[in-house]
Amino acid sequence: MSGRRRAGAANSTECQLLKLSDLIPGLGRRQPERPDSDGPAPKRAGAAFAARLTFESVERRYGDQMALAGVSLDMAPGEILCLLGPSGCGKTTLLRIASGIEKPSAGRVLISGREVAGPSRFVPPEQRHVGLMFQDFALFPHLTILDNVAFGLKLLPRPEAYREARQVLARVGMLRHAEKYPHVLSGGEQQRVALARAIVPRPAVMLMDEPFSGLDVHLRERLQEETVAILRETRATSIIVTHHPEEAMRLADRIAVMRRGRLVQVGRARDLHRNPADLFVARLFSEINEVPWTVEGGALRTPVGTFSVPDIAEGEPAVLCLRQRAIALVAPGQGLPARVVRVKPLGDAALLDLAVEGFEGLLRARIRESELPESDSEVAVRIDPDRVLVFPADEADPPAPAAGGA
Repeated sequence: MSGRRRAGAANSTECQLLKLSDLIPGLGRRQPERPDSDGPAPKRAGAAFAARLTFESVERRYGDQMALAGVSLDMAPGEILCLLGPSGCGKTTLLRIASGIEKPSAGRVLISGREVAGPSRFVPPEQRHVGLMFQDFALFPHLTILDNVAFGLKLLPRPEAYREARQVLARVGMLRHAEKYPHVLSGGEQQRVALARAIVPRPAVMLMDEPFSGLDVHLRERLQEETVAILRETRATSIIVTHHPEEAMRLADRIAVMRRGRLVQVGRARDLHRNPADLFVARLFSEINEVPWTVEGGALRTPVGTFSVPDIAEGEPAVLCLRQRAIALVAPGQGLPARVVRVKPLGDAALLDLAVEGFEGLLRARIRESELPESDSEVAVRIDPDRVLVFPADEADPPAPAAGGA
């Protein structure tokens, strides 16, 4: 639009089977002996190879329901990609297909050019060198936390396996719980252990389904940084599922936005923020005011400026999107006259609900706390036209509430 739209389930081949732990052989094997002391943990080698992960027109049907509808995506070796979208959009289904837990109904999955799922070939999960962490943890209840994490390190010497496990537990803040059993931990603590168990084998492809959702804010931010550092070090090609745009922007090289089983837009965080493909993506990456408008003469003629919309028919409704951060307070006479209806301080920032000349409803602006005006005061505002977005009204599903609404 004119350029403006805007339990052997723990190693790298086994942790994808976490949800099927009762079917995994080898749970009765003798566990590694514990070293007399922790000692310094040796530096582990990275993943055996940096894998390219490719989805080609992947579909997944459950009866009449289409969970994935022709998903195509190519990830470079060592890339970290976030799948972003609402619950039920197909993110987890795509991860399960990549790992081999589920088979695609159509299409292909390739790892480093080798087909691992397709019409005539299916490579079992244990041969894909893929790690998978789900939200439901699936820790082995009869093993201690240390044994849960060390279980997937059977190829290492026993003392080294325990040193590695202890090091990763320390990374996620769980070393003090090493001798406990999963049932005594909180949900957030269990999630941290599951994260440690997924990370420690350093697989070539790592698939993580909302791994930080059970953590408190401060620990979540620290653990995100440490997790990304580990993934970079091992060069694991990684998909992280989230429904938090800010988390996706912080973690990923690229973000793939999903909706209703389809990829809506794939790109860098900056590109998705500046040039969203549609209103759905714009809502994810910006706090916006959505103002109904009508096309006249191939354009929207607004108090902010005139915006060409050649792909929306004459007389058709459109949505004028004004970013909250693009609305600035200026000296009287240097912008559109406005009145401050409500002020909502947010610490270093504040939200203003403004009655702006030329607009029927209220507009919301986000400003610095130092610029905070008094409620019911008369001000002037300037709206940066380069940060205005325009979309067809039929993309407004569901309509956003007005700034002054409930």
